[in-house]
Amino acid sequence: QVQLVESGGGLVQPGGSLRLSCAASGTIRDIEVMAWYRQAPGKQRELVCIITKGGTTHYEDFVKGRFTISRDNAKNTMYLQMDSLKPEDTAVYYCNIGLVPQASWGQGTRVTVSS
Repeated sequence: QVQLVESGGGLVQPGGSLRLSCAASGTIRDIEVMAWYRQAPGKQRELVCIITKGGTTHYEDFVKGRFTISRDNAKNTMYLQMDSLKPEDTAVYYCNIGLVPQASWGQGTRVTVSS
């Protein structure tokens, strides 16, 4: 089973940007769907966005126009470019595969948006 490791989180001011990475232990070339999730303090984990093998993307309304998901099959890595960050984006961000998460959850990467 492929293992996923998230990185790139940190503390950023409102309006700032961060780029998250999701590195896979094996090839992602044939993975149909990859996704980013997040879990805010005291809340359930929620889907943020997905990207298909063909590059089709879908974003939840709360990040649409601000976040951009991408994947680099040659590097076995998926990315999440987060712009115009808001305090409500504060969460631990996780990546996974499939429309229903199929991989074990990693440690995630913490994003804190605060002035």
